[in-house]
Amino acid sequence: MGYGCLMAVDREHVLRSAAALLTRRATATMDEVAKAAGISRATLHRQFAGRDALVRALEELGIQECEAALGAARLDDGTAREAVRRLVGEFESAAGLLGFLYTENQLFEGEEQNAGWSRIDARIAALFRRGQESGEFRIDLTPAWLTEALYGLFASGAWAVSEGRVAAKDFQYMIVELLLGGALRREES
Repeated sequence: MGYGCLMAVDREHVLRSAAALLTRRATATMDEVAKAAGISRATLHRQFAGRDALVRALEELGIQECEAALGAARLDDGTAREAVRRLVGEFESAAGLLGFLYTENQLFEGEEQNAGWSRIDARIAALFRRGQESGEFRIDLTPAWLTEALYGLFASGAWAVSEGRVAAKDFQYMIVELLLGGALRREES
């Protein structure tokens, strides 16, 4: 019944602090993660046995955030193009965490991908397939590839914003325009 009960560690706070640090510096140590969260290394270790356990917890947080963003983006409403714009806007706040997770090997356990990522992939691929079926999107690129390209753009966009090379207000525009418009200059008529 000591004072320790008064200092209960808020797991959500620790995870968000770790995510904020690791999205800026993926190689940060557990000591640095503890310091960023305002707790001791021992307290962090009681929450997460090591870096792998922390990354797994961050992965679950990332999945929760992605699933919430997918719901908020209303993927079945309006055109597929409009849905992609909403999706990128909803994913923006989680983009840094996704970029970190995207580069971590821990996303895979052996050959098996986490079921949460599989659900997310399937929903995004279905949006691209809908756009192809409606004639909005080109059909020579598979929905799976478009989904992977979107993840890569999220990661690159988050990194460019955090490094100050891209204004945060331009994140959504630049990702959507590159993904949907491609890099080729259109012929002017």
